[in-house]
Parts: sequence; structure tokens; C-alpha cells
Amino acid sequence: MPSGKLNGMKIAFIGSGVMAEAIIRALLRAGEVVPEQIIASDPLVKRCEELRERHGVQTTTDNVAAVQDADIVVLSVKPQVIPKVLPELRGHIRSTALVFSIVAGVPIAVIANGLDHAAVVRTMPNTPAQIGEGMTVWMAAPAVSDEQKEQAQAILQTMGLELYVTDEDALNMATAVSGTGPTYVFLLMEALVDAAVHLGFSRDQAQLLVIQTVLGSAKFAQQSSLHLAQLRNMVTSPGGTSAEAIYQLEKGGMRTILSKAIWAAYKKARLLGERAQQPLEGPLKINGEES
Repeated sequence: MPSGKLNGMKIAFIGSGVMAEAIIRALLRAGEVVPEQIIASDPLVKRCEELRERHGVQTTTDNVAAVQDADIVVLSVKPQVIPKVLPELRGHIRSTALVFSIVAGVPIAVIANGLDHAAVVRTMPNTPAQIGEGMTVWMAAPAVSDEQKEQAQAILQTMGLELYVTDEDALNMATAVSGTGPTYVFLLMEALVDAAVHLGFSRDQAQLLVIQTVLGSAKFAQQSSLHLAQLRNMVTSPGGTSAEAIYQLEKGGMRTILSKAIWAAYKKARLLGERAQQPLEGPLKINGEES
């Protein structure tokens, strides 16, 4: 059932890419809003037309026009675009509005300083949000009211599960683990499909086997109270096929490679934040005052 926290609220999306559309779709599917409450901004006229046709929402190519009278402003652009977007929107967002960012790596202080707006929520969703099975980690600036936190949570819960944190660096960590995580899973699945084809299955058969195996394993782990190592041991008989396969995976350094990949993604998330901050150096300013 819809929470009712977003009734009558105008939500503006600045940037209308894959994740922005995923959030729009999730909000409409859950009945939290009606299309008339949403306006999406994108520089491409064709993209605006697609969103209007698919979802019935309002669209514009003008970011400033999009945020006029918006109760919630969703920043859903690429990190590289943030240094251009923030000065453009500065002074045009209502003082009572909530800024809801899904921009990877960009700290709350950078957004607040760039917009001269204190009420900022920063989130890190992932692509399964497109089907309501996402995992989003989020936190709020001190200026975000309890009511605004409930509004942010109402948005996030339409996308899947959500986890609130109080340390902003946890969002960079989440970027590396859950935000980028589907990439690792899809790569593993792709490799399993290729191996199955090598054994002799058709590609369609291989894909069916792999997708259902991964889906079933994830659901089993979700519903079980056992440690993942215990679940693995359940299907690893001494001297059996699983034991032989695991031996080869460990010999190849699978754990080490994954750990290095996640660490690299974490460092990249921090770097994106640092780059976004460079054009906006200086003390954090809220309503014209330094803090």
C-alpha cells in the first residue's frame, strides 16, 4: 500500500537516465505518486519524448524550469556533470524542498555548498531497483527534517530494500559493494554461461541453468539463518565435484581478485567525489553563511 508520504508533492528529476527512469517507474508502480506529480529534465528532446510516452510524466530540457515549485529535487546526473548543474540550479530550489541525490561519489557538502541548500539526502541505489529488487544505502544532512526523511524513505522503499547510515564514507563503500555489485554478478553469470556452452549446452539452455541457479541461491541465502560458509559447505561433499571446483577457484585467487576489484571501485568513488569538489572549493555555505 502507498505510504501517503508523497501525496500531492511535486518531484523534479534533474537527469533522466536509466536510474532516474527506474525510480519514476517504481514510484508509479507503487502508487506513491501519479504521473502529473513528476517532471523530468533531460538535454535530449528524444529522451523527453520517450519518458512522456512511457510514463505520462511532464518533461523539459530546462533544469531551472524543472525545479520551479518542486517539493523534492532528484539529482540523477553523472558525477562529471555535477560541477555544471549545481551552479545552474543555485538559488532556484525552494528553501523548503528536499534535494535527493543518487550521484555516485559526490559528498553531501559539495551538493549543499553548490546549491546553497542545506536539506540534502545522498543515496546509493543499484540497478535491480528497476524491478523493485534494489538495495539502496542512504544518509541525510542534519538539516533534513524527520518528515523529509520519511519522504526519502518512501521513495527508496518503492525500489527495494534500504539501509540508513550515519558515516558518509559508508556510501562510497556501498558504491563499491552493492552499487557496483550487479556488475560482478553479471560477469560471473556470463562466465558460467560461457563455461556451460563450452561443456555442450546451447546458449539458451546455459542461460536458463545459470540464471535460475543464481536466483535460487540468493533466495535460499536470504531465507536462511546460516552463515554463507555453512550454506556452501552444505553442497560441498568431501572429494566431490563442488570440492574440486572450489579448489580451482581458490587456487586462481577468486577471493583476492574480488577484494581488489571492490577496493578499486571504492577508491574510484572517493576520487569522483574529490573531482566534483574541485570547482567548488571553499567553506561550506548554507544560506549565504559559512559553516
